[in-house]
Amino acid sequence: MSRSNATNALQRCKQFLSKAKNSFRGKYHLYSGEQLHWVQVVLRLESSVISVILPWVIFCGIYGFLVSLLYYFGFSIAFASGNRVLTNAVLSFNVGLTLLLVFRTNTAHERFWEGRKLWGALVNTVRNLSRGIYIVVKEQSPKDRVEKEAILRLVVTFAIAMKLHLRSEPLDEQLESLMSSLQYSKLQETNHSPLQIAFWIGDYLQHQHDRNCLNIYQLTALHKLLDDMVDILGGCERILKTPLPLIYAIKLRQLVVIYCLILPLELVSGLTWWTGIIMAFVSFTLLSIEQIGSEIEEPFGHDPNDLPLNVICNTMLRNVEELIRLAPSNTRDWQLSAPHIINNPQQLGS
Repeated sequence: MSRSNATNALQRCKQFLSKAKNSFRGKYHLYSGEQLHWVQVVLRLESSVISVILPWVIFCGIYGFLVSLLYYFGFSIAFASGNRVLTNAVLSFNVGLTLLLVFRTNTAHERFWEGRKLWGALVNTVRNLSRGIYIVVKEQSPKDRVEKEAILRLVVTFAIAMKLHLRSEPLDEQLESLMSSLQYSKLQETNHSPLQIAFWIGDYLQHQHDRNCLNIYQLTALHKLLDDMVDILGGCERILKTPLPLIYAIKLRQLVVIYCLILPLELVSGLTWWTGIIMAFVSFTLLSIEQIGSEIEEPFGHDPNDLPLNVICNTMLRNVEELIRLAPSNTRDWQLSAPHIINNPQQLGS
C-alpha cells in the first residue's frame, strides 16, 4: 500500500514538474492558439516592449558611464557620502515613483481585464443568439433554412466587424466570405459596420415575427440578446476612446527620466565603473513596467500582449458553423439519445 502511494506521489510530482516546465508554452497556446517554445514566447512578448525603451536604456547606460568617467578624473559630481539628506531624498523619490508605477500598471490591467470580460460576454451572447435563432425561428420552406443559416453567419460577422472597427481597419476577406456581395458592398459604404449588421439581424427577426414564425415573447428575448451585443460594442468603444489622461503618462515618464539622471550621482562613489551597467538595468526595469502599462491599456490592437481577438472570433465562427452542420432541423437528436427508454416505456415509471 505504501509503495503504491509512493508511486502515485512520484507520478504527481512528475506531472507537476512537466506542467511547470511547459507553463509558458501552455499558457501562451491557450491564450493565442500558437505552439511556440518558451524562449520564443518570451522573445515575442518582450519584443514590443524592448523596441520602444531600448533607446532610453542605451542613453541611461551611456550617461552612467560618463558619470563614472568624470568621477574617475576627479570631478566632484557624486553626492557626499556623509550627506544623509540627499540619500534619503533619493530613497523617498524611489518609493514614490514605485507607487506611481504600480498605480499605472494596475489601472492599465483593469482596462485590459474589462475588455476581456466584454469579449467573453460577446462570445456567450453570440452563442445564445445563434442557438435561439436556430431553434425558435420556424421554417416554412427550404428558403427559410438558407436565410436562417445566412443570419447565423451574420451574427458572427458582427463580432468580426467589431474587431475591425476597434482596430480602425478596413473590411477584410473573412468578413466578405460570410455575407452576400450586396451586403458587403453596402457595408463598405457605412461608417459603423457593426451597427449596420445589428440592424440587419434585428430586421430579420422582425420580419420573422411578421410572418408568424416568431411570437412576441420570442422576438423580445432575441432582441434582448441583440441589444446586449450592441451594449458590449459600446463598452469596448468606451475603453478605446477614453484612454488614461495623457498628462499622467507624460508626468510619469518625466519622473522616471529624472530619477535615472539623479541615481548615478548617488551610486558612482560606491560602484565606479559599474554605474553604467547598473543604470541600464534600473532604467530597463522601470521603463519596461511603464511601457507595459501603456501597451495593455488599449487591449484591442495587434501587440503580442493585447487580447487575442482573432482567436476569439475564430472560436465563435467555429461554434456557429458546427451548429449549422450538426443540428439539422428535421431530426431530434435528444429523442434518439436514449433508445432503451424509447423501446421500454415502462422504465419511465421506475
